[in-house]
Amino acid sequence: MGKPTGFMEYNRELPKKRPPAERVKDWKEFALPFPEESVRKQGGRCMDCGVPTCHAGCPLGNLIPDWNDLVYRGRWESALRALHSTNNFPEFTGRLCPAPCEEACVLGINEPAVTIEEIEKQIAEMGFKEGWIKPEPPATRTGKKIAVVGSGPAGLACAQQLNRAGHTVTVFERDARIGGLLRYGIPDFKMEKWVIDRRLAVMEAEGIEIRGGVHVGRDITGDDLTSKFDAVVLCTGATRPRDLPIPGRDLDGVHFAMDFLGQQNRRVGGESWSDAPPILAEGKHVIVIGGGDTGSDCIGTSNRQGALSVTNFELLPRPTEDRPDNQPWPFWPMRLRTSSSHEEGCDRFWSLLTKEFIGKDGKLVGLRTVELEWVPGQNGGRPSMQEKPGTEKEWKADLVLLALGFLGPEADSVVAQLGLQVDERGNLRTAGDYRTSRKGVYAAGDNRRGQSLIVWAISEGREAARQIDLDLMGVTDLPTKGEGDLPRA
Repeated sequence: MGKPTGFMEYNRELPKKRPPAERVKDWKEFALPFPEESVRKQGGRCMDCGVPTCHAGCPLGNLIPDWNDLVYRGRWESALRALHSTNNFPEFTGRLCPAPCEEACVLGINEPAVTIEEIEKQIAEMGFKEGWIKPEPPATRTGKKIAVVGSGPAGLACAQQLNRAGHTVTVFERDARIGGLLRYGIPDFKMEKWVIDRRLAVMEAEGIEIRGGVHVGRDITGDDLTSKFDAVVLCTGATRPRDLPIPGRDLDGVHFAMDFLGQQNRRVGGESWSDAPPILAEGKHVIVIGGGDTGSDCIGTSNRQGALSVTNFELLPRPTEDRPDNQPWPFWPMRLRTSSSHEEGCDRFWSLLTKEFIGKDGKLVGLRTVELEWVPGQNGGRPSMQEKPGTEKEWKADLVLLALGFLGPEADSVVAQLGLQVDERGNLRTAGDYRTSRKGVYAAGDNRRGQSLIVWAISEGREAARQIDLDLMGVTDLPTKGEGDLPRA
């Protein structure tokens, strides 16, 4: 634990944010530096709680109390070793994870939880600052070659683990630059892209070959990969966006969120994109449909582009600010969450169903909605939605962004070439061992489990790597969830 009385002496504290009026003028990260002494105090709030349920809340099984204690004591390098033993990329999760570990924190039962995510980020940043994060290539090679398709967090974690086991790993990415959604989905104001490049430099120095601009399924076939590599692991994500097939969907001005976000990330990074016309919010009334993280990213991006107004619709009812009674600690609660993008300006509406997009001369000029009533299901079943008569309303809109989630991997790609089976949700079908229906081909991340969190992606990549190493070598030293060699006290 940290300081025995720390949770009573120190309040929960997070870094201050740049003022909204300032930060919407650029694409830099919104958080200000956090003093080292403040981070150590936050580590001191971690209690001797007996059963650290934060472990269970974290899909990676991070050894949270251990590195909290080490941070409080100023033993930063040891804290980094403990953190890296379960998490390949704490500089990513420390910026982007919604922190299910904090919702499972014992202190969070009746007090503000320990600032686990921020401590994680600060450990990683200290590691880079002090030069403790450096290439660690394997001492020997096994002679086995493995192809990793996709360079998001699942693919990169899988590649690093397999490389540590001594295999020769090549990562294929269809986009010009590496990172998947980290690069082209997450706005720079949440994570600047030098954070990715810094880690990639370490991985390449460890011997991992990374090939961008190679579209597996088009530039190289699935059969080519299986013939040249001892194993292939697909970490291609869930890239099929959920659509809203209502009247007016084909109007100019209705776009998928990822098309909008991807263009802006390329713009900030000085990249070009396909022949698709630019999607810009400047001078427009923007409506974002979807209340999750992707919708929030669209709000922050629209404000930075100079939107006249930004409005956010959510199909579900407005969550409560406190933990709902039917979602007790330590489960993840569906409570109201206000992001930095929301703080920068938007009007939020819940229980709204969009019925029709309205156009003029082929261009979007508005949309029509109706309010919903959510009726509890019988015997505790799922609630059903009913439209409220007389609540129809028209809204002015020049740009609508659909942030409705994702439906799984693209089925007409390498998935079809390899003849892989998919489940009823369109995800790649695997057993608990990450093996697909074709021998020697594995899957990990969102293309296997469906749209999920960055920590789940890293966890999936690590676990798949362990299974591949076991299958190829008969034994494995790669750790499973929550395992790792801790520094001695």
